[in-house]
Amino acid sequence: MLTARLVDNIWSTRKTDLLRGYKLMLVEVIGGGSNEGERLVAADIIGAGVGERVLVATGSSARRMVGDDSMPVDAAIVGIIDEDCEF
Repeated sequence: MLTARLVDNIWSTRKTDLLRGYKLMLVEVIGGGSNEGERLVAADIIGAGVGERVLVATGSSARRMVGDDSMPVDAAIVGIIDEDCEF
């Protein structure tokens, strides 16, 4: 799972019917690590908005979150971060 900030909406005039009904968002990975700053497209299944910090599931976990292992999804927004905690 990754932490990311929503950068923008992705608009697609043509896409597979399997993605119909899913909002696609451009996310930028935050929170340190080797992939900080990386940008990717994620399916938004919870209704997050641009500028929010979110949790992103990737790979087969993302496909399970959209409810179908055959979906062409590599990343899914699965949570909105309200505040950070320090341990």
